[in-house]
Amino acid sequence: MLHGDGQMSIDDAQITRDPGFVLKRLREAKGWTLAEVRERTGLPVSTLSKLENGKMGLSYDKLMKLGHGLGIDIAELLSGGRPVNRLSPPVVSGRRVITRHGEEELIATERYKYACPGADLLNRSMHPMIIDVEVRSLADYGELSRHEGEEFTYVMEGSVEFHCDLYAPTRLETGDSIYFDAGMGHAYIAASPGRCRILSVSTGITDA
Repeated sequence: MLHGDGQMSIDDAQITRDPGFVLKRLREAKGWTLAEVRERTGLPVSTLSKLENGKMGLSYDKLMKLGHGLGIDIAELLSGGRPVNRLSPPVVSGRRVITRHGEEELIATERYKYACPGADLLNRSMHPMIIDVEVRSLADYGELSRHEGEEFTYVMEGSVEFHCDLYAPTRLETGDSIYFDAGMGHAYIAASPGRCRILSVSTGITDA
């Protein structure tokens, strides 16, 4: 959906694919129990059950843990079961993927709405996401996110507060950016009225 200013809206109605359903299908195809997936990913059985049944949002840190623990690329979960490019890149791969405006894979959680460009491509070394930050207090955010690799974030619209477990909170305005170790617990909190949108690019896990 486009706003009158031509900006993309990450609309709940557009989120048609269910990563939790894909997770369940992948687990059953492997013959794994929820307890076995817990051992592989470190995610509690109760969390995995809620994810599979659509009762909990699949946040980015959970995506990364699932990808690493199950030996799959997060594009598997974001693709909704569509075929994805499985070719491992040679030294000079020449790979490319174009994501047209409005064709991003979309997922939503209680914290954020994510638009994920380039989700058709496996074995990526970077994971870009356009995120609408919806949570407006650290208390509502809950446990801080953390995952392997590094993360770069650019504020596209509005203002956000960046919280982490090693530094004091800092406010980031439109046009500001931050680059940090994603192993630190971290959170983005909406800090201005209206839409607060960021571009986040993470490195780290591809296929295990």
